Amino acid sequence: MRFDVVTLFPAMFAAVVDHGITHRAHQQKLWSLTTWNPRDFVADAHRTIDDRPFGGGPGMVMMAPPLADAVAAVQQAGGGAKVIALAPNGVPLTDARVRRFAMEAESVTLVCGRYEGIDQRFIDACVDEVISIGDFVLSGGEIAAMALIDAVVRQLPGVLKDESSADESFAAGLLDAKHYTRPEQWRDMAVPPVLLSGHHAQIAEWRRHEALRLTARQRPELIDRARAAGQLNPTDERQLRSTI
Repeated sequence: MRFDVVTLFPAMFAAVVDHGITHRAHQQKLWSLTTWNPRDFVADAHRTIDDRPFGGGPGMVMMAPPLADAVAAVQQAGGGAKVIALAPNGVPLTDARVRRFAMEAESVTLVCGRYEGIDQRFIDACVDEVISIGDFVLSGGEIAAMALIDAVVRQLPGVLKDESSADESFAAGLLDAKHYTRPEQWRDMAVPPVLLSGHHAQIAEWRRHEALRLTARQRPELIDRARAAGQLNPTDERQLRSTI
């Protein structure tokens, strides 16, 4: 999978290229990354890419022409089949959307906004989708873009064991159950005995119950969503009633 990122801070993306799971997948050539600085597409001495907003107001707005020229350069280089801008007013990024990216997309351009935002005309003319990673504001789109890249890359075939991807939070519509490792006893807290039993069916049942309980307590809207999607069985419903 190919990612092209339009950003004023290309060096930030060393975080996903040089570390962790995404680093290993990059070495295996399961994905690639090219960064494009919009300042390289302006001719004035100050390499200006922003200006004051029409109508007044605080801050500066990223100008449409440099961003459009950067996206055009990506497309001329063979990338950018889908152009996504990262902004807090976008559609929320979900696990389901991440998995669709991993299955369907071969080339994605991510546009990282800065300052007060991006000239809407660029969004209207050049962007296929605006995505948000949460109901909060960052200083720019770079961290959001890295989060999207990390989430998508780990879902690409060959990056993780199939079980690791299928068993994590949101994969089955619920939060993941709690995890434990050695030592068995720590600060007067013991590992739940069922996890030491070696009884795989009972362990699977415990993990499902814990996932239901945790989701009902912390993200009850996910229970409603899972129920509507037919992801809960009668046993799940009985456990939810006993939990609540």
